[in-house]
Amino acid sequence: MRFLEVGAAALNQTPLDWDGNLRRIELALAQARQREVAVLALPEMCITGYGCEDAFHAPSVQRLALEVLEAILPHTAGMIVAVGLPFWHQDAVYNTACMIADGEPLGLVCKRALAGDGIHYEPRWFKPWPAGARSSCRILGRELPIGDVHFDFTPLNPPGNVLPGANYSQIESLQIGFEICEDAWVTQRPGRELSLAGVDIVLNTSASHFAFGKHRTRERLVLEGSRALGVNYVYSNLMGNEAGRVIYDGGVLIASSGRLVARGPRFSLQEVELTHALIDIDLTRVHRAKVASYAPGVAAEGRVRCDFRPRLAAPRSQPTPLPDWESDDQHLKSEEFSRAVTLGLFDYMRKSRSKGFVVSLSGGADSTAVAALCRMSLDRAEQELDTSELKRRLSYWPDLFDGERARPEHWLTTVYQATKNSSATTREAAAEVAEALGATHHFLDIESLARGYVELVEGATDQLLDWQHHDIPLQNIQARARAPGVWLIANLRRALLLSTSNRSEAAVGYATMDGDTAGGLSPIAGIDKAYLLEWLTWLEARGPAGYGPQPCVSVVNRLKPTAELRPEAAAQTDETDLMPYPVLDYIERAAIRDARSPVEIFGLLAVHFPGYSRSDHLVWLERFFRLWSQNQWKRERYAPSFHLDDENLDPKTWCRFPILSGGYARELRELREAAEAEGT
Repeated sequence: MRFLEVGAAALNQTPLDWDGNLRRIELALAQARQREVAVLALPEMCITGYGCEDAFHAPSVQRLALEVLEAILPHTAGMIVAVGLPFWHQDAVYNTACMIADGEPLGLVCKRALAGDGIHYEPRWFKPWPAGARSSCRILGRELPIGDVHFDFTPLNPPGNVLPGANYSQIESLQIGFEICEDAWVTQRPGRELSLAGVDIVLNTSASHFAFGKHRTRERLVLEGSRALGVNYVYSNLMGNEAGRVIYDGGVLIASSGRLVARGPRFSLQEVELTHALIDIDLTRVHRAKVASYAPGVAAEGRVRCDFRPRLAAPRSQPTPLPDWESDDQHLKSEEFSRAVTLGLFDYMRKSRSKGFVVSLSGGADSTAVAALCRMSLDRAEQELDTSELKRRLSYWPDLFDGERARPEHWLTTVYQATKNSSATTREAAAEVAEALGATHHFLDIESLARGYVELVEGATDQLLDWQHHDIPLQNIQARARAPGVWLIANLRRALLLSTSNRSEAAVGYATMDGDTAGGLSPIAGIDKAYLLEWLTWLEARGPAGYGPQPCVSVVNRLKPTAELRPEAAAQTDETDLMPYPVLDYIERAAIRDARSPVEIFGLLAVHFPGYSRSDHLVWLERFFRLWSQNQWKRERYAPSFHLDDENLDPKTWCRFPILSGGYARELRELREAAEAEGT
């Protein structure tokens, strides 16, 4: 029996933040040393940050990355450490992990499978390393191997405090290999070759973005990788809102022979989360020997011999605690949503050096959800961070603090902007929510502004505008008249103005550009309206674990969503303007995620929504496809949004569609013909 303490860190890095990224890496190394970790995996691209995008092609990025790597080396004395960085080799840039032992770099492993779908564009910046290829490179004055290599460390000497009678002569060395993020997600994963080469530990340096339920898939990959490959598997990840849109949830995993031995927290506000566990090298090899399908044959190909003896550890028990909310499937999505967005908001605000948030609070569901999430981000920061650490993170904003407490009225500003079409009900709801959240709340009457624009244009065009003939222009001018005032308030406070549009609205363009879409960040633009309404009901009754219910949203939950832009007699609601939100969201997923045609979806609506008439189905389908194709230009102009699930509509990170198109003309003709044949 030989026991080794292995660990992985989740880091909250920022692209091109050289000093900050180095400080957090050094902090992770210090924590690992304090906890006697012998082998440590750090995340993918943690030196530069993963989201550098086209800056990866700047030679200065390579130079500075190597400077940071050199600064890291002294902090790795006595440890084996894997750190991610880009590396130029023969006029190509590779996504690499550098293996370091006892202060010396040993070689670079290059990523073979580049992530090029969804939000990922790695092939734009990096070249995939060919399987089995090896070369050499000059790095920090040393000639080192690079490519498809793994590392063989010299015999491990047993300490005197382990169980007597253990036979150590059977084990000649410790071998460590790599899978870099996407490498583990593909069919031909490098881990198979590493297993056949007798590798004991696979380190996975990852930058794996958050999406609802994705952590379960990751866990299966790690567990199955450790079982099928017969290895100890150590998975690291980034954490936090690194570069603006993508949120990383951390969630370090350590598995041994198909058994999860440690997992790290997810959605932490800490800058570093170190997770470590004790593994038994001998036991892993015994398990691999028992696997009938295991047939070693790769031998020493790609092996880099290393003259370093990692420190062994004494055996001990190790619990693997899991927060209650992580195992609560019924409420898991709402818990993830709450934690992901509050983490995203907190990081976006501090990394942009903004002084709080401004929300145009209409008294409706979307703006209430955004305001509640803003306040929750402050509460989480105060609960999870020491006051000194919170003040350090927000050192640019000293007047936020009143002694040892942050001021919620500085953190969140809300604004209700009324026209004559606004109701007392929504005005009172907005005020009640703002008071409960501790926000600074303003009321602005913009009727004269909206009316002034109408009269100005009537004079210029020599025509009178009325609701019968000019419905959309008269609605839009009210929404646009709200933007300058709330922008001015945000500018005065040097705060971040948040847009409150949701994904359902984005799909059909049910938003006024330069009106309700105004803002520097659109945090819920990746969330459909039907789910958002469910979440608000959950927030009222239950709320996140450790936070509790927020009864203040009940006043909004009782209202039907409405833009309140038509006269009161019109009884305007969102769903009468569009269609029921569950139907809209179903059509959107079928059309965009599943790439089904209008006529195919028409058949499916009969099955999934039998309570509505077939003529309703026809009208709603035509409306969706017409509005979808007409409003791509709006989706292109939305403020940056958080990526929260892998059904996003953001054209900059997930869903591409032409701004100009044929508008599904032939497809809709086929739909009408099918409806006529059905007797609709």
